[in-house]
Amino acid sequence: MRRGMNAALPSSTDVLIVGAGIAGASLAAALAPHRAVLMIEAEDAPGYHATGRSAAFWHETYGGPAVQPLSAASFDMLRSPPADFSERGFLAPRTALNIGRGSEAASVDAFVASFATKEVDIHRVSPAEIARMVPGIRAEWSEAAYEGACSDIDVGALHAAYLHAAARAGAMLATRAPLTGTRRTGQGWEVRVGADTINANIIVNAAGAWADAVAAMCGAAPLGIQPLRRTVVQLRLGVPVPASLPLVVHVGGSFYFKGESEGRIWLSPHDETPSEPCDAAPEEMDVAIAIDRLQQVVDWPVAAVERKWAGLRSFAPDRAPVFGADADVPDFFWCAGQGGFGIQTSPAMGALLAAQLGAPMPKGAIGAVDTAPFAPSRFV
Repeated sequence: MRRGMNAALPSSTDVLIVGAGIAGASLAAALAPHRAVLMIEAEDAPGYHATGRSAAFWHETYGGPAVQPLSAASFDMLRSPPADFSERGFLAPRTALNIGRGSEAASVDAFVASFATKEVDIHRVSPAEIARMVPGIRAEWSEAAYEGACSDIDVGALHAAYLHAAARAGAMLATRAPLTGTRRTGQGWEVRVGADTINANIIVNAAGAWADAVAAMCGAAPLGIQPLRRTVVQLRLGVPVPASLPLVVHVGGSFYFKGESEGRIWLSPHDETPSEPCDAAPEEMDVAIAIDRLQQVVDWPVAAVERKWAGLRSFAPDRAPVFGADADVPDFFWCAGQGGFGIQTSPAMGALLAAQLGAPMPKGAIGAVDTAPFAPSRFV
């Protein structure tokens, strides 16, 4: 697999994937055994933006009932991947609590009920159980739903495994290789990558926050993919909070936190600030808001802010992922709008889109997912 722009690009490829984050890499891994694939990445290394900044976890209810089928179908591969893909799984047990104040009991009940037909392992727990799992939680946070299957994801290892699998199957990767222009031809596409020109039969738009810009460059109508900034901080606490702390998510969407190591947590104010596509950086106000919200939940003194970062999560208008053929432009496919759930759904999305592009339809739970709700044509 080629990296950098110091060697010649191929003169042609079957499928050109724009973007080599988790979306592009998972697709390339599934598709490369069946079609010639070239991934192009504008940055110095793949996964620099959303993929490399994710505080990722597999949380089955994350993204809501519409996204849950993709998450559920992806679980087995993440937990026990094929031996030729990885020697070990990518999940570590975590558990999750979706919590609310006493006044939010109806919201917690509605949250649980929304997954009643989805076979999700989620159930209500008592205030005493909440206090046992989250020592120091304030008494007013008395409502919660528990998910035992929630797990941390080793994002770096997963992304690397996709890239290695793609390379073994013959896919190529060019970094520092921005898409600079396209032109439709009788056979597909003439594409400018930096100063080079190559021919491609199909273009796949896996450009994350830049997805609408890539679409416009290819003559496709933008879908309204909106990048939203998300802030995460690592705090050192003045009390010995266990590393095994559950993922604690506010049912109202104003924070989440989880144990990182003994006496340390990762915390987010669950911010979604609209942004232009960029190299996102945390704002001090968002860090302060995150800490203030935490201190309304738990009686934990904060000793230090040890790290802080931000990334852009990109959403379609209906907040469901978008993958499949564009409704109007031939040989142009979308793989975008993964929001904060792109990593936990990547096995399913990559394999299902690959099947639309010529790979065999996956068997089992992934092959049973209905892809119609995720098709770009839903916006027409």
